[in-house]
Amino acid sequence: MGPYADDVNDVVVIGAGIVGLSTAYALTRAAPGTRVTVLEKEPGPARHQTGRNSGVIHSGIYYPPGSLKARYALQGSAEMAKFCAEHDIAHEITGKLIVATERDELPRLHALVQRGREHGISVRELGPAQIQEYEPQAAGLAAIHVGSTGICDYGAVAATMARLAIDAGARIQYGAEVRSITRTRGSGPDGAGIVVESTTGEIRTKTLVNCAGLHCDRVARLAGDEPGMRIVPFRGEYYELKPSRTDLVRGLVYPVPDPAFPFLGVHLTRDVHGGVHLGPNAVPAMAREGYHRRTFRARDMAEVAGYPGTWRIARRHWRYEIGEIHRSLSKRAFTAAAQRLLPALRPSDLIAAPAGVRAQAVLRDGTLVDDFLFGGSGPFVHVLNAPSPAATASLPIGREVARRALSALATLQTA
Repeated sequence: MGPYADDVNDVVVIGAGIVGLSTAYALTRAAPGTRVTVLEKEPGPARHQTGRNSGVIHSGIYYPPGSLKARYALQGSAEMAKFCAEHDIAHEITGKLIVATERDELPRLHALVQRGREHGISVRELGPAQIQEYEPQAAGLAAIHVGSTGICDYGAVAATMARLAIDAGARIQYGAEVRSITRTRGSGPDGAGIVVESTTGEIRTKTLVNCAGLHCDRVARLAGDEPGMRIVPFRGEYYELKPSRTDLVRGLVYPVPDPAFPFLGVHLTRDVHGGVHLGPNAVPAMAREGYHRRTFRARDMAEVAGYPGTWRIARRHWRYEIGEIHRSLSKRAFTAAAQRLLPALRPSDLIAAPAGVRAQAVLRDGTLVDDFLFGGSGPFVHVLNAPSPAATASLPIGREVARRALSALATLQTA
């Protein structure tokens, strides 16, 4: 669909992943009549992180009290299940096991129990025999069962948000890759002080929201803002169990996370269609959309190589990454990692599945940003880090981004 008749938008949202679409949906609900257009470079919604994740509705148990991840995941997990039920989207509250397989993981497991209780999450501690009551093929020294975790079809969620936003008057332009963002001198009589040039033409707006995911730092720089971070892409590779072996896993089985690295490790996830996925690992990708091992983009790699934070990550985490790369190159090594949780697994049980790429924000000092990160001032709002559990938390995140955009719009209108 094209721009509004007078060619002036109140808000333009760049990116039709689940966060961008949730923002558009929230804008139409919070301020009916607001003129909203979403620009998306792909031919449809949810083509990147949203459509390539494991489909888990996270409980929020991993995230420190007071963090944005904790706040929004706790709100979002309940809201997402309700949203799916209201709109007839496939979902299920399965619960999940977090399993300790080594003694040095037991203190970290106990810390998760305490954190879950701080959050008010239903957590049950399990011994080895009790683990098998939930997952007969799983093994471990101890585990916890988190009852509020579930699964859903996030692609269908995003498509529903798009439909609801359109029904409320928003516009979505697909195939619209943003090439430039220009702030004009003064806002003019119509208040439109931003011109966005995309592959579908020029569009004017009063405020702009950047939900570009893998390209959010680039969009921020196009807008004239220095985001203070860069996206360093990590490919997450998955296998799935062949159909005759899906009975090995009933629900969701996770390892105890390593607090030194913001990735959860290889886990076992049943999806809403009855399949079981294993993964993801986390290996450096050679392109921002590097879903295949051989995909290489010179511009993407030049930016990664030229950023000081990249080398500081490498120095800090090289041992971890060697292990991840080994599991990427060796199906047997990947299987061995999963066998810690599922001893009956064999390499022949695994079929390669589509990979995803995580848009990991990295600071100049090499810090991996481990919480949601927003930026921007004036008429710009930037979502600069929205990794897992962003899909789970997308409804409250969308409301927060919409609040910021409407506040910016109100400030412009009263200036």
